[in-house]
Amino acid sequence: MGKVYLVGAGPGDPELLTLKAHRILKEADVVLYDALINREILRFTKPDCLKIYVGKRDGEHSLPQEEINELLYRFSRSYKIVVRLKGGDPFVFGRGGEELLYLREKGVEVEVVPGITSAVAAPSSTSIPVTHRGIASSFAVVTGHPNRGINWENFAKVDTLVILMGVKNRREIAKELIRAGRDPNEPVAFIEKATTPEQREVFTTLRELAQNPPEVNPPAVMVVGEVVEITYFNKDLIFQQDKLY
Repeated sequence: MGKVYLVGAGPGDPELLTLKAHRILKEADVVLYDALINREILRFTKPDCLKIYVGKRDGEHSLPQEEINELLYRFSRSYKIVVRLKGGDPFVFGRGGEELLYLREKGVEVEVVPGITSAVAAPSSTSIPVTHRGIASSFAVVTGHPNRGINWENFAKVDTLVILMGVKNRREIAKELIRAGRDPNEPVAFIEKATTPEQREVFTTLRELAQNPPEVNPPAVMVVGEVVEITYFNKDLIFQQDKLY
């Protein structure tokens, strides 16, 4: 029986792939890859590597998760190195945990290769720090999927919110955050296709987003918090040098 690697492909730029991920891809016999990975990364595989698309985008799944799990198991019985290649990090809204548990229950050896998550890379790519001394000492990463039943009151006092998969539901998210007690004037940034040549930034406020949302195209990361002002609003920030986060 072979080994399965759950590999994070990073946020988009192939140069942000880790050295370990690069090495494993060069050795892989099979790669099952997601929709959000940069296809240039697949060029790192050897010529006879079997590459299978199993992506999910906005409710359209090429394969149900249960079938992906079964494919990984079946390939592990016939090939030495099987890679499950995921955008960002395998354990940040990537169902990597489900695949890990399924394979381990089947007796398959699994190794997780962390990747740079877009939750941090997207804001960083446009000079937005998710934490900043005197401004933001906490941040949370939340799914914006409309079917997940998020209690937004739990995030009313988190300094910086990073919302993934929230483009389609962005107006309702803004309304919920305002109802939960966040300042309607709080700045919001969307970073489309972060770390790629097609990267585009859109910025607004929670109030504007709730009333007249700007056009945003997925995939995009949504950032809510005062840290957005560092880049986009050129606000004069007062730093509390003795306040550590």
